[in-house]
Amino acid sequence: MFRYCPICASAKIRFEKGRKFLCPDCGFIYYHNTAAATGCIISNGDAIALLLRGKDPARGKLDLPGGFVDPAEGAIEGLRRECREEIGWDPGPDFTFLASFPNVYPYRNIVYNTCDFFFIITAPGLSEGDLRLEPGEIDGVRFVPPGDINFDDLAFDSTRRAVKAYIEFIGTRGCTPLIRGSGPLG
Repeated sequence: MFRYCPICASAKIRFEKGRKFLCPDCGFIYYHNTAAATGCIISNGDAIALLLRGKDPARGKLDLPGGFVDPAEGAIEGLRRECREEIGWDPGPDFTFLASFPNVYPYRNIVYNTCDFFFIITAPGLSEGDLRLEPGEIDGVRFVPPGDINFDDLAFDSTRRAVKAYIEFIGTRGCTPLIRGSGPLG
């Protein structure tokens, strides 16, 4: 990410322990910390919403609605904002937490390590026609029954793991989960 120290321009800057840049000449330290990201499984009762990515990384692959949490946002605030931006739909404040998985997000020659938080939203009757897709970001949406998902078509490892966790979750209950309050997670 850095070839030269952004403070003193030294070429001696180095990346240590897979998480920080250190300049021995001026003492500059930059921690390349894990970024928080969110995703949601939106179930209409029969199928879940999968988005066709319109840009890299993983352009043309399927993904869940969501994205990076912005500074000064909580996970639920970030997820609601991402849903409004990507699919033109506000799911409201109530979510069921599903799971969290690490992920790697390569973007413009920088590899971001993320901690992805996944939530479940139940929206009976929601369809493609109810959503307004963000041009350039999202190229399409499909509602796919969980049992029909081809995991090789999913964009990221954390997305595959979240969908598998969801299938296991609904399998233990025999039905689509009900919405639960977000509590202190927001």
